[in-house]
Amino acid sequence: MGLKSVSEQDHTEGQVAKTIEDQTARLPSDTFLWAAIGSMAISASLQMAGNKHASVFVGQWAPTLLILGLYNKLVKQLGSDHTDVRARV
Repeated sequence: MGLKSVSEQDHTEGQVAKTIEDQTARLPSDTFLWAAIGSMAISASLQMAGNKHASVFVGQWAPTLLILGLYNKLVKQLGSDHTDVRARV
């Protein structure tokens, strides 16, 4: 049993990841940016209204939305299964 090099190993995405990527690739990348800005605005509004716990909860959505937007952009530019030989055949 020898070790395979990284390029020879089988690296593929699961069906769930492929389905999620297919659906999110249909969204423009700035959708996630505007959603994050919206969550910050709602959080600020809740803070000013005196609802601190809800403000913190909604405010924590912004980094998650930005990371999802970054993931979406990378998948669109690079593709997730570029190493999957079976996907190209």
